[in-house]
Amino acid sequence: MTTSQHGQSQEVVIAIDAMGGDHGPHVTVPAAVRILKENPNLNIILVGLQDAIEAELKVLHVSTSPRLRVHHASEVVLMNESPQSAMKNKKDSSMRVAINMVKTGEAQACVSAGNTGALMATARFVLKTLPGIDRPAIASTLPSEKGSTFMLDLGANADCTPEHLYQFAIMGAMVVSCVNSKPNPTVGLLNIGSEDIKGNEVAKQAAELLRGSHLNFYGNVEGDDIFKGTTDVVVCDGFVGNVSLKTTEGLAHMMGKFLTQEFKRNWLTKLMALGAFPVLKAFKKRLDPRRYNGASFLGLRGIVVKSHGGADSVGFYHAIHVAMEEAQSGVLKRIQSQLEIEHLATAEES
Repeated sequence: MTTSQHGQSQEVVIAIDAMGGDHGPHVTVPAAVRILKENPNLNIILVGLQDAIEAELKVLHVSTSPRLRVHHASEVVLMNESPQSAMKNKKDSSMRVAINMVKTGEAQACVSAGNTGALMATARFVLKTLPGIDRPAIASTLPSEKGSTFMLDLGANADCTPEHLYQFAIMGAMVVSCVNSKPNPTVGLLNIGSEDIKGNEVAKQAAELLRGSHLNFYGNVEGDDIFKGTTDVVVCDGFVGNVSLKTTEGLAHMMGKFLTQEFKRNWLTKLMALGAFPVLKAFKKRLDPRRYNGASFLGLRGIVVKSHGGADSVGFYHAIHVAMEEAQSGVLKRIQSQLEIEHLATAEES
């Protein structure tokens, strides 16, 4: 995604859960340092165990400054910890403190690679949902033939009503509108066929709501349309979305493995691999999952971005970039305005 031009000059503060993920500060701190160097209007607060964060900064030969602060938090939410335990017993965790900063306005966004369940539960408890939104959704950008496709929900809500899908469509469309500078992005409803009669009752009723909305509703789309780039936004429930995402990841991994095996088969194929190296390198870069790391928790009264727990510093850098773009482009205000247009929220509520 590319940040809209009008948002480039806006100063943004991002709170980073420096202890989250499989690798903690070894990944989060280098990513923060890199993105700070590239974006003069960005400020970062690294939240977590102060000694561990400062040790990593020392390795990188970087000192704290007004743009790069360290905020001590005495606890860490473990990757296998239950959301209930994290919320009840770890109120001074790096995750909780970073989200609190968004709540108080000290930061405009929070990024964490920590436990997904704990992050969603804590964010929902602390920030609450926007007026007119019943449930937050997990959304992310996927590569497509036309550039990218923005898809939601990717796992937060296994069971959805037509109204939930309608709300997801509004949020997804407004994110693409703001971040990609597309005034009227197309919205597709993921289904088992493109015809209006296809799908279960939830899908049919959701399609009716979308047809009567102010959104640019394309109609039903099928699984292959996600990567064709048929629509800018693809909407589905969290069960279907998560299965689609994991299937895609598995297929990409298998194709990469098969390709490697075939090129290593004998001396002739190894020689061919050498000749094809520039093409293979470009292909790998184009589909590098690290470039698409960073899933947004949409529907909250604040910006929260979830990085993959196993992400390296390049992947985490891209997750921070997602948060920065959303904060700079005014996504939250745009979603609120559209909810009012769709009569799902009143101006007084927001």
